[in-house]
Amino acid sequence: MVKAHSLLYAIYICLIVSIICGALLYFSNLYNQLNLYYNLQEELYIQNQSVINFALGNKMVSEEIEKDEDSGIEGSYETKSYGLLTLVLAQSYISNDTVSSVHFAGAHHLDKNAVYLTDFSKPLFYSGTVKLVGNNQLPSTFIETSYINNDLSKLSAEGKITISEKHLPEINPEFKKMFQGLKSEKAKLSNVEKPQDSLYYNSFFNSTKEIQVGSNLANVIFKGNFILRSEDSIRVKKSTVLEDVIIIAPKITFETGFKGTVQVFATKGIELEEKVILNYPSVICIYNESSEESKIKIKKECRISGAVVLFGNTDNLIDKNSIEIDEDGLVFGDLYCSGKLMLKSDVYGSVYTNRFFLKTEASNYENLIQNIEINVLKRPDYYVSIPLFNTQKTTYGIIKKVL
Repeated sequence: MVKAHSLLYAIYICLIVSIICGALLYFSNLYNQLNLYYNLQEELYIQNQSVINFALGNKMVSEEIEKDEDSGIEGSYETKSYGLLTLVLAQSYISNDTVSSVHFAGAHHLDKNAVYLTDFSKPLFYSGTVKLVGNNQLPSTFIETSYINNDLSKLSAEGKITISEKHLPEINPEFKKMFQGLKSEKAKLSNVEKPQDSLYYNSFFNSTKEIQVGSNLANVIFKGNFILRSEDSIRVKKSTVLEDVIIIAPKITFETGFKGTVQVFATKGIELEEKVILNYPSVICIYNESSEESKIKIKKECRISGAVVLFGNTDNLIDKNSIEIDEDGLVFGDLYCSGKLMLKSDVYGSVYTNRFFLKTEASNYENLIQNIEINVLKRPDYYVSIPLFNTQKTTYGIIKKVL
């Protein structure tokens, strides 16, 4: 005879087994749902990348994308200007699931010029160790030697040398449009999204927010779709974090040690104090259409990845425009100066100028470069440059993912 408590134990065991089996089935179902979710997310991300590739292949001209019949995923994209850069905003979606991304994109640089010096005055001279790699368009096919302080002079020039024109190549009209006003939404700082203390953020899917700032920018973080503007001057302290923002003011100064990614536009002056680093893709640009002087001053050990541009004024006023770049720094990208240029740091890219000059304790020299390397081949083939010129391009690429 089976005892009553033995039957009770059997019921307990059956109950425990059924709970365990039910739990296993429940967790198995959750795992399958989770697996389906992650598979769907992976397909959405893959489709989003396909949308980006389609936009690049279509030269970023907006066009409707057909729905993927197998997965049911749809995709779309739009492009818009942000300063001198182009944004590609891509989305892939199905039902209530959406994957979005934003990239800076542009055309690959096809120019192999190292130096373009206008046929405006005397030929190019060099002193010390100078290396020019790339094609050169100069007032003369012969680069002459100049001896300063009895230094040993050595020139290494790789590439064709041809006679330049009396004018620089015409700069992209988009540069001038930057100074004629940008489409933006004026906003108070108190109304801007603030995910964390001292951090202001604005998505590139939103309209550009324009913020009026004071003469000192310090202990604050701006990331994303912002224009920081002042009607006077702005001094950006090294305690400030700026990522992918635009700054507009008559005069702009970056304090020693500042690091960030910015597009900077001024009319009177831009100064980078020592050891400033502007990451790719950054732009510093002055447009001077007055008879007053405008200057870009870049001090020792600065690194700029992007473009340095000073333009405007007629040929009879080029002495009003000047760029001075001190030693031990690097410009990775392009340099365009509608005026006179003192260059003491290397350039991995192209240099366009009306005139070189060099100041020493003893004297001033015209069209002289000393102890520098200008090397267009150190800019890799996949590098996407800031569009200095409005030329026909064939291939486009991603500069940076910003969302």
